[in-house]
This record gives sequence, structure tokens and C-alpha cells, in this order.
Amino acid sequence: MTVSEKSLANAIRALSMDAVQAANSGHPGMPMGMADVATVLFSDHLKFDPGKPDWADRDRFVLSAGHGSMLIYSLLHLTGYARPTIEDIASFRQLHSPCAGHPENFELAGVEATTGPLGSGLATAVGMAIAERHLNAQFGDDLVDHRTWVIAGDGCLMEGINHEAIGLAGHLNLGRLIVLWDDNKITIDGAVDLSSSEDVLARYAATGWHVVSCDGHDVADVRRALVEAVADPRPSIVACATKIGYGAPNKAGTSGVHGSALGADEVAAARAFLGWDAEPFVIPDDIAAAWKAIGAKGRDVRSAWEQRLAGHAQGDEFSRRMAGELPADFSLDSYIDSLIANPQKVATRKASELALGAINELLPETLGGSADLTGSNNTKTKTTGPLTRDDYAGRYVYYGIREFGMACAMNGMALHGGVIPYGGTFLVFSDYMRAGIRLAALQQQRVIYVLTHDSIGLGEDGPTHQPIEHVMSLRMIPNLDVYRPADIVETAECWELALKDATGPSVLALTRQNLPQLRTDKSENLSAKGGYRLVAATAERKVVLIATGSEVEIAVATAKALEERGIGADVISMPSWAHFEAQPQAYKDDLLPQHVLRASIEAGTTFGWERYTGIAGLRFGIDSFGASAPAPALYDHFGLTAAKIAPQIEAALNS
Repeated sequence: MTVSEKSLANAIRALSMDAVQAANSGHPGMPMGMADVATVLFSDHLKFDPGKPDWADRDRFVLSAGHGSMLIYSLLHLTGYARPTIEDIASFRQLHSPCAGHPENFELAGVEATTGPLGSGLATAVGMAIAERHLNAQFGDDLVDHRTWVIAGDGCLMEGINHEAIGLAGHLNLGRLIVLWDDNKITIDGAVDLSSSEDVLARYAATGWHVVSCDGHDVADVRRALVEAVADPRPSIVACATKIGYGAPNKAGTSGVHGSALGADEVAAARAFLGWDAEPFVIPDDIAAAWKAIGAKGRDVRSAWEQRLAGHAQGDEFSRRMAGELPADFSLDSYIDSLIANPQKVATRKASELALGAINELLPETLGGSADLTGSNNTKTKTTGPLTRDDYAGRYVYYGIREFGMACAMNGMALHGGVIPYGGTFLVFSDYMRAGIRLAALQQQRVIYVLTHDSIGLGEDGPTHQPIEHVMSLRMIPNLDVYRPADIVETAECWELALKDATGPSVLALTRQNLPQLRTDKSENLSAKGGYRLVAATAERKVVLIATGSEVEIAVATAKALEERGIGADVISMPSWAHFEAQPQAYKDDLLPQHVLRASIEAGTTFGWERYTGIAGLRFGIDSFGASAPAPALYDHFGLTAAKIAPQIEAALNS
């Protein structure tokens, strides 16, 4: 007997309400409401193979409404992925279960992106769709020909990130991107009309999207809408009119099923309503077999693709890029040697541009961009033409004034694979990007942020544009490498470190103002140590000066002034706290001995520097907002000059 699509969908509903009920925590409403839509998507359209979850030409499926995580956990289990097992699902939301409260890409194969913060999943999917079109333009239909599918809720469409994401997707005409909107008209507070009365589909249409609606519980109507969306060359949104918690006779259609377990009585009533008489966490054999058959449909498609890959002239290069491996001979040594031979005084934003000139010729997988600050961030090089709706082979994305959208899109590119994304804006605007940066770190993705104008050194734009707390706050994010290079050589070294780290994102905090080249020899990548002795004391060492970025120059001048007074001073350049912390304790103790005065110099908050100076040490920085003036005047005003720092150090030593 053929298993009905309603029975297939009810398997999702049963697993979802059972798991949430067992945990007494979770969101059963969305998976119960979208079960019919998901059934049609997985059975008719989604290209995937549970036996090879990382198959490069699979469709990407992103559950942007991540609170409904039991939808994807149910689908992965039912279609035959190795995990989650039924035991994993039964331990939903418990410690060490891969079925976390929200889907996490590092826990389960088949979870393409970590979602939870509403809207970020959809914005991430935009990046996946960009990567797909970009690689298709480079490698052709034989190797790259897939879609990106998203299930999003009302909250995903309300968040401001949605505006940024869909504007970019419409502008680039990403026709392989299809969003299935769970149009259930309910949020946690109650009905959507408590807080919103906008015409969502009109907004999408205005940004260049194809829009279509369907009854989300009528599989024939869902099928019609999805076929129409696939056929349209524009990105599509399908408004699926659903009832949240469908199947729960007393709570369906209310906010009561959004974020709470149904309760034992309502679960029993739902089982009766749905005609589902199996025990909790048990899927009847015929339904289980039907779902496994859906999961097996992609096996032959994947096998045929692998045969094409094996015979493709660019197959090895494609596989290298998708594996995230740099070319075996990749190195910036020769470029850095040229810097040593010909010292230059340049801003580190310019130093970054020069390094990128070499990098982009060596690495065809880099995909750059800027949030409307290309000329200021210096992120475009001669080898990176624009990526447009008419030429997806371009290697530079003009993101427009969409910092958050850019951050999430870059996450999607990295998650898709095959490209190494980097993007620029001013450091102060990392505030707009922070949620995306945090998600890159959580998802362990190689994304590189070029954040320029990194201090009061940007000058006359004033305190709204002058970052104070930003570098330190970014250092607080786990698994995020924050680099603040002091000169052109350190900038190249930091770029190399960021590119070689495939396990997490990196920030390059770069100056607007010119800086002298302090490094004039190279035996190794000293920035890899995080901190190193740039200048050794000649007189008896009494103080160690620790500085980053543009303030290393000030530290060197301060050390010189102190030496002239007979006070020996080391200068430690510390471009990366994280790399310094990873060094052996003996190395750290040698650089920062306990018996001498330690002083930090950084044009930002002094908060946190106690880690290296100790409570008794000195911390030179800025614990207020900046001001509007030329950079030299600001450095003098805030006391960040050798003439003002050296006397304070001498006084401290004499006290």
C-alpha cells in the first residue's frame, strides 16, 4: 500500500511533539505546521544523499526558523542520515545530544548552518546562493548546479537583516534561492497583527523577487507553488499559509504552541486527531520505509555527478577548493621578502591592499567585497572584477550599505565551500556585524573581516566613527582571531595566518594613517607568536612596553626616550592576543617578566590590559569617546605620545 503524504508529514509531527514533550522544552508549533511543506520539498525537489552528506553539488537546505529545530532533526532521521538516531531525538535539548535546541552545523551532517538568531539563516542562505552561482560560472553546470532552500518564519522576515539580505539577493538575481515562508500569523507574543501590518510579499516583489502563495496543508497546492518557484529565474518566496501546531486540536493556531511543550493531554489529543497510534518515538515500518526511499533517491544523482567530477578537466582544482585546502605551495614569503628589501611607510589598510594583490593572484578562491567603502577599506585589487547578475565569475561583491547582511552572506559562502570570503567596513561598524561575526566563530568558518579606520587615528570624522571598545570586545568572542598589525610586514603575516586557519574567522584591524615599517628583517612569521620582542633594552631593563597596531610606533619612540634617560625598555609588538595565549608559558614569561614594570599602549579602552600589565602596571589608552580633530592632535590630546608617556613611566619607576 502506498503511504500517503499526510502520513509522511504526520511522522514529522509525531517526532516533533514527542521530543519537545520529553524535554519539556522546545518549539513544537513550527515543525507541526510546516510538516506538509517539508514533505513535498524533500520528496519532490531537494537534491541530497544521506549516504554522502557533504556531496558538493547537493542542494543546501537552511532552517532559518531555527527554533523549529525538530523539523530538521526529524527529516534527517527519517530520510536515513546516520544521525540523529532515534535515541538522539529522544534526548533532544539534553547535554551532549547532537539535537541541540537550535540546529548547529558542527553537530550533525545535513545541518548546513547554525541558525537561531532570526533572519540570520536566510541571510546566510543568500551567501550560499552567491557561492553556487560564482562556482557555476567558473566550473560549469557539470560540477555546480544546485539550489538553496530556506524555511523561514515571520520573525525571520521581520528582523532588519531580512531587508539587507533580500535586497542583495534581488539585486544579484539569485534565481537558485527559494524561501518557503511559514505564514502562520503567530509570534510568541500572539498574533502577528499585534506588531506588524506590512505587505510582506509586496516588499519582496519590490526588491526583485518572484512571489507566490499556497495553502501549506494542501500538498497539491504546495507542489504547484514549488514548481512555479523553481521555474522562475528570480529568487522566489513561497508564502505557505499554515496553522502553527497543526494537529493539536486545542492549541493549534495559537502562540501557546510556539515555544512550549504541548502537555501530555494535548499530545494524546493530537495523536487521536492525526490518527497516529504508534508509541512515542516509534515510526511505523511502512512510513519509515517510505521516508528512507525518499532519502535514497539522490544516490544515483550523486553517483553520476561523481563520475563527471572524475572526468572533468578542472576536477582536482574544484575538489581542492571545496575541501578548503590552500594550494600546497601557497606562501607569502617572497612577497614579504620584497617588503624587507624595499621598506615602505603606508597605512595598514594600504598594506592590506598590497598583500591582497599578491594573495588574489595566488588564490583564485578568494571572494572579496565591501559594505560601500571599497575606496576606504582597500579591499579590491586588479584581479577581482565585480560579481554581478550578468557575470557571477567576478570576484568582488559590492554589498552596499549592508554590514550585517555582508557578514551573514560571507558566512554562507564559507559554509557552502569553494570560496574564501573577505569583506570590509570601518571597525566601528563591526557593531552592525557582531551577530554575524559571532556566528562565524560559532560555526568555525574561515571568514575574514577587513576592518579599517581602527582608532582615533581616523581623525576628523569624530567620535561616532572612532572605535574605542571595539577591538577589545571582539577579542572576547571565542574562536575569533583578532589581528592588529603594526606595519606592512605584520599585515602580510596576519593575512597569511588568517588564510591558513580553516577553523574560524579573523579580524584585521587596520589604520587609516600611515605607519613606518618597523620590521626590517624576517626569519619567520613572528606574528604567529601573537607577541614578540621587537626592540630589546640596551640599558638595564626596567620596563616592558606592550603595544599593538599604530601604537607600536609610539612604544618604540617611548623606549628610545627612556633609554636616553638610562632606563632600559623592551618593546613587545602584540598583533594577536589569541596567538600569544597559545604560546608556551616559558615564552610568555620571557617576554613579560614579573619583576619589571609592564605598560600597555593601545588607542582604545584600557579595560582588559590588566591581563598583561598586572594591576600594578600602567595602561595608556582611551576610556572615553573620541573627538573630531586631525589625528596628531587627537593623539596628543589623549596623551598617546612618547613625550607624554615616557615621563609617567619614569615617575612610576621612581615612586
